[in-house]
Amino acid sequence: MTDAVGEAVEAGGALVEPTDDGPPHRPGLSPSRANDFMQCPLLFRFRVVDRLPEPPSPAAVRGTLVHAVLERLFDEPAGARTLEAARALLAPCWADILAERPECADLVPDGDTTAWFAQAEALLATWFTLEDPNRLQPAERELVVRTDLEELELRGIVDRLDVAPDGAMRVVDYKTGRSPEPGYESGALFQMRVYALLLQRERGRTPALLQLVYLGDGTILRHAPTPGELAVVEQRIRAVWSGVRTAARTGAWEPRPSALCSWCAHRALCPAFGGTPPEVDPDAVEHATGVRPEAPAAVG
Repeated sequence: MTDAVGEAVEAGGALVEPTDDGPPHRPGLSPSRANDFMQCPLLFRFRVVDRLPEPPSPAAVRGTLVHAVLERLFDEPAGARTLEAARALLAPCWADILAERPECADLVPDGDTTAWFAQAEALLATWFTLEDPNRLQPAERELVVRTDLEELELRGIVDRLDVAPDGAMRVVDYKTGRSPEPGYESGALFQMRVYALLLQRERGRTPALLQLVYLGDGTILRHAPTPGELAVVEQRIRAVWSGVRTAARTGAWEPRPSALCSWCAHRALCPAFGGTPPEVDPDAVEHATGVRPEAPAAVG
């Protein structure tokens, strides 16, 4: 599975983006939703404007479970952060997921979690070969970061932020899929560069290192961002948001067929595959983007 497909399936290893749930104080954008618009404007509309439900996929739910365990493991003191301790967290973390999303229980036939937990355990075991949690003391876990770009609130959630004694920041993101093929790292790093931009604007310092930890194949992708490249990322985000507002105003939420369409939960509604999207709600468009759709021109 390519990284692009893995991201489409796993949504970064999380079921939902908490920063995208609930009514925001103002229109906002996260790295995942920016990627949605660049991938397919109609997909962005379905997810952000129409807020159509999507059935939980095994990969996404498994990613959420592993993320939850890795976050909670650091509640243990150094020396007690073992693979056995991580395994012991699977059951309580799974119970928390089911309490929030009961429909996820359908992914585990007859409620027997043996095979389900074994798949998550394999990913956790890989992580322990890549990092030693007993030598780490994260400054932040599941850190919500936000910044204002005029009419847009850019936001995201950082899996883990490590801060050195001299203040240098390392931004860490866990991926339960496989790492990208050589030459295709830029797509994976886009999300991380956005996080770096958010931290730079919030804390006044460019992160020293961006680190993607791929548990699917035991690979770590590292990158040292520069202020110049983060300025380019900001320009890209502004361009994406300009495209979102144009689509909102004109109603031109065009589909963009690609290989990723095979994994899209809304394919049956897509005109590219003979479907018909639901009628768009102007209030929902304005709520999500801050732009009221233009009224159709009068005829005759």
